[in-house]
Parts: sequence; structure tokens; C-alpha cells
Amino acid sequence: MNYKEFLKKFPDDKAVIDYFIGVRYPEGVKCPRCKKEEVKVRKDNPKFYHCRICNYSFSVFKDTIFEHTSTDLQKWFYTISSFLNAKKGISAKQLQREIRVTYKCAWRILHQIRKAMAEENPNGFYEAMVEIDETYIGGKPRKSSNKDDDDLPKNKRGRGTTNKTTVIGIVSRDDKRVYAKVCMPNKKGKKLTGLQILMIFDKIVKSQKNIVITDEFRSYKDLRNLQILYTFK
Repeated sequence: MNYKEFLKKFPDDKAVIDYFIGVRYPEGVKCPRCKKEEVKVRKDNPKFYHCRICNYSFSVFKDTIFEHTSTDLQKWFYTISSFLNAKKGISAKQLQREIRVTYKCAWRILHQIRKAMAEENPNGFYEAMVEIDETYIGGKPRKSSNKDDDDLPKNKRGRGTTNKTTVIGIVSRDDKRVYAKVCMPNKKGKKLTGLQILMIFDKIVKSQKNIVITDEFRSYKDLRNLQILYTFK
């Protein structure tokens, strides 16, 4: 969404709350304590509900990054939209200027969003055909007026890169679910070894009947020797 589209969809915090409720509670808000639907919204704050059965008050944002925030929810959603649309990321300084908060607040919002996005998906792929590939996150090195920089090694593209972050992606062909995981270097500084990829597989692929589709990368070839566990194509 561009800025005008965002304001049209989320003109205020009430619109954000209504949208969130529709996503998290598609069948209606229920009390997290007694699981009953006999709840009503509190007049003093629309993000809080009160249960008529067990007399429990709760936030619809309970157990989320928005639960204890005092920052406008509209600013949170705008940050998420900007974060997802920015190809090279967004800095805390830039966010501070755009939503007019303190640098500490902007840094915390971005940190919470990254933390939430990094949480592992507990639902694995069961007996599905999956594809696996990798990508490298990070822009080109900035040019410098220092002539000594010309002697520095160039940052290679693709698998030869040293300064970019490697992210492994696994997608299910059946229901298009996607799992992404940052692949950190091992003790020897190597990335994307067969063992590293296998450890990622063991976390997300829950069945030995999965068919795995890869390219001809060497580490994927190493995994083909483990056909007793998975079927590779």
C-alpha cells in the first residue's frame, strides 16, 4: 500500500483494532480464560473487552507485540507496511522522522517487528512436496572517497558473497506455506553446508515422505545421499 491507500484503510486506531479483530478472531472475540463468547467491549478503551461470565478483562492484542504499547496503533501498522515495502530495510532514524516519535521508540518498534518475524513457525510440512532455495540479504557496498578502499576485496554476488546474510526458504507446493530461516555461519565461517540445511529440514519437515525439489548446489547434492530420509528431485 502507498501512503494514501494506508490512510484510507486505517484512518485511526479504531480501524486498526477492527481489522486486527477480524484477522485474529474471525468467529468472534472469546474470553482467553473461560473461552466463552459472552464478552463486551469496554467503553473506556476499544481494545479491551470484559467477560460477563468470569468477570475477566483482557486486551484483544494479548500475547502480541502490540499488547503493552502506548504508541498509536496506526503508527505501528504504518511501520509494518513500510518495513515490508522497503527493499533495503528501514532505519530507526528514518522511522523516527516519519512517524514523529523518539529514536528509542522507533528502534523498539523495529526491534519488536523483526523479533516477531523471526519466530519459528511451529506448524511443519507434513507429507508435502516442498521446494528449497536460498537468497542473500544486503545491499551493495557504499562508495567511498577513500582511495584505500579500492584495495579492499569486492563483495561477490550470490553464493560467493561474504558480507550478506543468507536466508533459506522452504515452500510447500500444496498450500503455498513458506518457512524462512537465517542460516548463520558455523564455527569455521562456512554457510549453507549440508549439515546446516539438514538441521533446518529437521525443524520444519515433519515427515520422511516429503519430496524435496532443489537446484544443483553442492550442499543440496550432499543431502541427496540421505534419500533414506527424504526424496530429492
